Amino acid sequence: MADVLDIAALRSFTSIADCGGFHRAAAAIGLSQSAVSQHVRRLEKAVGRPLVERVGRVTRLTAPGEILLAEARKILAAHDEALARLGRGAGGAAGAGTLVVGATEHAADRILPAITGALKEHYPGRGVRFRLDRGTRLSDGVDRGGIDVAVFVGDAGTGTGTGGSVPAGELPLAWFAAPGWRMPAPGVPVPVVVIDHPCTIRRRALDTLARHGVASAVVVEAAYLAGVMNAIRGGLGVGLIADVGPPPEGLQRCADLPPVPPEPLHLRTRADAPPGLAGATAAAVRDLLAAAV
Repeated sequence: MADVLDIAALRSFTSIADCGGFHRAAAAIGLSQSAVSQHVRRLEKAVGRPLVERVGRVTRLTAPGEILLAEARKILAAHDEALARLGRGAGGAAGAGTLVVGATEHAADRILPAITGALKEHYPGRGVRFRLDRGTRLSDGVDRGGIDVAVFVGDAGTGTGTGGSVPAGELPLAWFAAPGWRMPAPGVPVPVVVIDHPCTIRRRALDTLARHGVASAVVVEAAYLAGVMNAIRGGLGVGLIADVGPPPEGLQRCADLPPVPPEPLHLRTRADAPPGLAGATAAAVRDLLAAAV
C-alpha cells in the first residue's frame, strides 16, 4: 500500500508547530497527547524521516518537518475548502457542524485557546477547527466559504465576504533573541530573522530599525513562524515576535533595540456566518490581550 499523509495526522502536526509543543497542540485540537504523538509517528513512517526533535525542553521541527509543514498547510486548506464547497464542514444551522477559525501564526498558541473557549460557550455542540496561514490566503478562504471567521495581523482588507473587517484589539510586539545573544559591534548590521515577504511583522521590524537609524541585515527568511523561532533559538539573529504572555521557550526579550508599537488585529467572517460569530471572536481576543498587558 502506498504511503499516505493522513488528514488527521497532518492537523496534529501543524498544531504542534503552531502551539509550540505536543501538550499545547493536544489541548488546542481536543485530542490526548498520546494521540498527537501517534499521529506524528504515522507521518514519520510515511515520509521515512524524523519530523520533530526535542532540544532540552523545546520542541523543534527538523528540516524535513519544515518542508512537510508548508505542504501540510496547503493540503489542509484544499481539503477544508473542498468540504465547504460540497456543503460539509463549516456552515450549517447553529448547533451543528464545525466552526473553522483562520488565523495568522503570530501569538496563535495564546489566541486560539481563548477563541476555542468562547466559541464553545456561544455555540454548544459545535466543534472548532483551526487553519493557520498567510493573511491573503485566509481572506480568500473567508470569501470562498471554507473559513467562518479569520483573525488577521494588520488590516484584513475588504474582500467579498462581509465587506470589511472588525477591530479585535492590538497585538503587543517585542524583540526576542536566544539567551546569551549579544548585539554586534558598532557599525555592524543587526542580524534579523523574518518570515518571507509579504508579512506585516517583517515590514514593521525592518521599518522600525531603519526609522531609528539602526543598520540591519536579513540573515534568515522562513516560510512560517516555526522556522523563525528555530533560527532565533539557534543564535542566528533577533526577531520581532508577538509578546503575549511568557516568552516562547528558548527565547528571551531583547531590550537593546527600539520598541515597536502594538499591531492592530482585525477579523472577518464569511457572508452567511452564524449570528454573533464576529462579536464573540473579537471579544475573546480583546479579553486575552487585555489580560496579558
